[in-house]
Amino acid sequence: MAKSLELEFGTEFGKTARISVDNPKEPIDTEVVKLSMAQIIASDIFITASGRLVAAKSARMIERNVTDYELA
Repeated sequence: MAKSLELEFGTEFGKTARISVDNPKEPIDTEVVKLSMAQIIASDIFITASGRLVAAKSARMIERNVTDYELA
């Protein structure tokens, strides 16, 4: 099962931008996530089509299951 941590940010133009981290260390420490998101915003290294990242909005774990079926 593939897991990723999705970080959701508000941008300077009022939109939402997401950064996804594959295979995050578990269990998730929300304080570390908050601090990391604040550091990402402060570093100002990501600029999206919706502008710079200006606020941490949310974080969530995404789990993805894939089942392959042979058809031949």
